[in-house]
Amino acid sequence: MGAAGYHLHVTEIEPPTPAPEFRRGRRLSVDVGKVRVGVAMSDPDCVLASPVETVPRDLSTKKGVPADIATIAALVDEHDVVEIIVGLPVTLAGEESHAARDARHFARLLGRSVESVPVRMVDERLTTAVASRRLAERGVKGHRRKAVVDQAAAVEILQLYLERMRRT
Repeated sequence: MGAAGYHLHVTEIEPPTPAPEFRRGRRLSVDVGKVRVGVAMSDPDCVLASPVETVPRDLSTKKGVPADIATIAALVDEHDVVEIIVGLPVTLAGEESHAARDARHFARLLGRSVESVPVRMVDERLTTAVASRRLAERGVKGHRRKAVVDQAAAVEILQLYLERMRRT
């Protein structure tokens, strides 16, 4: 069970890659939304996930790569990220929606941009709700919350993934 009392399910993007043995290094997670992409990163020892930034969704391309993907790929290179975690939005019943297909497409494009870094998808159900609730509990309201909820959701996704890594 994750920190919020729900299971974390891990799935791979195609083509599937074997789960790696633990390797020290930073993990980066993304919460893909229609308007923004929240980004979080772990410390090299994979203990704590921290918010990094919110990247606006930008489908304009440079050299055939969408600008939002290029921004995240640059973060991967800059921080020597060893693994990327992309949240997969599924319903409470475990079914995939249009948002899940969009997240898979995003993960595939990101994977092509950072070929040497594995991209994994994890079930992110309830992470945005948990992140929003935690922000509200800390008194973050209105536009400020909207601006950081995607980062906070990326933190939730990554922290749950890190906890799962430690258990296995």
